[in-house]
Amino acid sequence: MNLSEKTNDRSPLQLGFIGGGVSSSIGRVHYVASQLDGRWQLVSGYFSRHFDISIKTAQTWYIKHDRIYDSLQTFINTESEKLDAVVILTPFHEHVKAIRSLLEKGIPVICEKPMASSLDEGYIIREYLDKYPSFFAVIYNYSGYPMVREIQEIVKSGELGKIKKLHFEMPQEGFLRTDSNSGELVAPRQWRLKDDYIPIICHDLGAHLHHLAIFITGKEPISVMGEFANHSSYDGVIDDVTVLLRYDNGMNGIFWMSKAALGTRNGLSLRIFGTKGSIEWKQMEPENLWLSYSDGTRINMDRASSTKLCGEPRYNRYAPGHPAGFVEAFANLYSDIADALILYRKTGKHNNPYVFGVNHAISGLKLFSAVSESNHSNCWIDLDR
Repeated sequence: MNLSEKTNDRSPLQLGFIGGGVSSSIGRVHYVASQLDGRWQLVSGYFSRHFDISIKTAQTWYIKHDRIYDSLQTFINTESEKLDAVVILTPFHEHVKAIRSLLEKGIPVICEKPMASSLDEGYIIREYLDKYPSFFAVIYNYSGYPMVREIQEIVKSGELGKIKKLHFEMPQEGFLRTDSNSGELVAPRQWRLKDDYIPIICHDLGAHLHHLAIFITGKEPISVMGEFANHSSYDGVIDDVTVLLRYDNGMNGIFWMSKAALGTRNGLSLRIFGTKGSIEWKQMEPENLWLSYSDGTRINMDRASSTKLCGEPRYNRYAPGHPAGFVEAFANLYSDIADALILYRKTGKHNNPYVFGVNHAISGLKLFSAVSESNHSNCWIDLDR
């Protein structure tokens, strides 16, 4: 029984994975998050091109042996009538093939960001969605944090006045980290060291900053200037990017992302400055918002404060003082996607404000294509929106 037959049934939606086996860096997070609120049940997958890893994954997550597969097409052909959605968790340069195969079978798609490795691939995916209409969602996990959603509400309310500047950064140290025993560099996966026109770091980290800027302000930039750098020993790989952004309402912004910033495990931080106040959030301290106002008042807010949104039960799986974090942010998105998918199957569309699709992903690919052009030409590039 697929979802079209059980839209009023409260049993978990049936989920499959492409990629995301126990050997992957993100698979376990998606597995745990998708199960956390009882909205989904992972029942099958083509978890790896190495079947022994798929077997180990199935054993670890208690998936029946006859629902693991040794090829992508066999998985899709066999499972197409059994699943409510499939999550794509392979490296992003492999996404297009999987997305096309799923859409041809009418299977709803949940794709880990980035959706594609180039703007041309983004257009190919949109063409396939036009030809084979289906539910399609791209996951950007940081907007699942309750306090990030609180920021969105505060900005929309006008409490900070007119927003004048964004300062978003996401520094990490992975390309300079050494093993504490051997002293040798901890090598990243090889596919992360093969830049194309849009450098890997823009897909890996920049996609989050682009998403969060739009999520919070509702605004797309009209022009950008970018500068690429290499600060690690991986020659020829862009590991540090600075982007300046201009908006049509006079707002401007800065994105900084790095894989070579020692001392930052994942230094995602958001600062938004308005005419009446400002707000700051750090991913390493996810429960706290710092608000500052023009009269000098400075306030620390958490889930126990008088909030616009964070008091909802869904954001309080446990009491304030017991921090919710990365996995819970993913879980919030999986619940949102379940709601959106059920509504889509009933009406042919959804309006969930937390679920983003192909056009949002393409806008990010346009942005970083322009950033790459700017780096090469050393000038501002206007964006065709």
